[in-house]
Amino acid sequence: MTKVMAVNAGSSTLKWQLFQMPEEQKIAGGMIDRLGKENAHFIVEYGDGQKIDQEEPITTHELAAAKILTRLKELGIVEHLEEITGVGHRVVAGGELFKSSTRITQQVLDQIKELKEYAPLHNAIEAYYIGVFQELLPHATQVAVFDTSFYSTLEPEDYLYSIDLDYYKRFRARKYGAHGTSHRYVSSRAAELMGKPAEDLKLITLHLGSGASISAIDGGKAVDTSMGFTPLAGITMGTRCGDIDPSLIPYLMQQLGITDINEFIDILNKKSGLLGLSGLSADMRDLEDTETTNERSALALSVFVNRVVKYVGAYVARLGGVDGIVFTAGSGENGIDLRQRIGDRLSAFGVKIDPERNHVRGKERLISTDDSKVTAFIIPTNEELMIARDTYALHVKDHKLN
Repeated sequence: MTKVMAVNAGSSTLKWQLFQMPEEQKIAGGMIDRLGKENAHFIVEYGDGQKIDQEEPITTHELAAAKILTRLKELGIVEHLEEITGVGHRVVAGGELFKSSTRITQQVLDQIKELKEYAPLHNAIEAYYIGVFQELLPHATQVAVFDTSFYSTLEPEDYLYSIDLDYYKRFRARKYGAHGTSHRYVSSRAAELMGKPAEDLKLITLHLGSGASISAIDGGKAVDTSMGFTPLAGITMGTRCGDIDPSLIPYLMQQLGITDINEFIDILNKKSGLLGLSGLSADMRDLEDTETTNERSALALSVFVNRVVKYVGAYVARLGGVDGIVFTAGSGENGIDLRQRIGDRLSAFGVKIDPERNHVRGKERLISTDDSKVTAFIIPTNEELMIARDTYALHVKDHKLN
């Protein structure tokens, strides 16, 4: 038995879970939000429903990681930090270098940093936290679990852009996707719930959170996904624009008097999507609350559903049919009305959502009718468990080699 920590780091958040392996028992978990501020939100959940929820100054990433480990000792969750023998880090972009989860060496860490342009909002901070945990837990096996590795099975016809092929050969300009760890978990769980081997199923998984993506999975392997070279492409998201005509970029830059492309890319990443369309919020709940009184809220919701339905329809064609669809992530797991709207628009493919079964938030459940030709599920994602599994496997492999 060993303890493995799964780390999911962002610029202002640090999420984590601690597992007893190989039993896959969650011992504790939590997050730090508003990191870098004097009123950072520090949460630890452990034991039999016990919880610490407080505000305190946490101004640096080093302090955030140290506070988590200190609190684990103070609460008696671990007696010695050496009990944590593995730390798995979610890393968004692995490019073509990393087709599976990988033990972190200095070379691997340097490569993660070099890939930061593939995920400008993610890779740099994830690499930084890897360095922090290497210093705090030098005895532990550190593992990088890449969102993009799930999409290493895509065929060239699915990952190539219709540009000069030399750009791919020289610069590796292609689709890489993201959220792969989430899509990998919910698709394998869907196969379990359907009582069939993953190899026999055609699935479409909908990760609908602030960042949102859709994947087509055939026989347990990804064949296409909505995100592209970076997580900016695909369907409409909370603050990201999703797919747009590239010619729109220089046109709007000229109209707005913007000369720095990075400034406009920042707009597409942080000020677009549901926020840009609604002018109100990037949060689906706020838009649903104001839908009847705010035309822009209603418009933003309609655009979101429209883009989801278009991608699902394309993926049904790509797969040659579909056996099941899965809703996951924040809005996918909790959006009762959203799931119903999407399901109703997919009725031509044989999707029938049962309103009573669908009336639930955040719980694993079958939500299609008994006579639906396509099985539909809510499956709460568990990226941290996938990270822990991969980390434990590489930790055991390390010990066998030694």
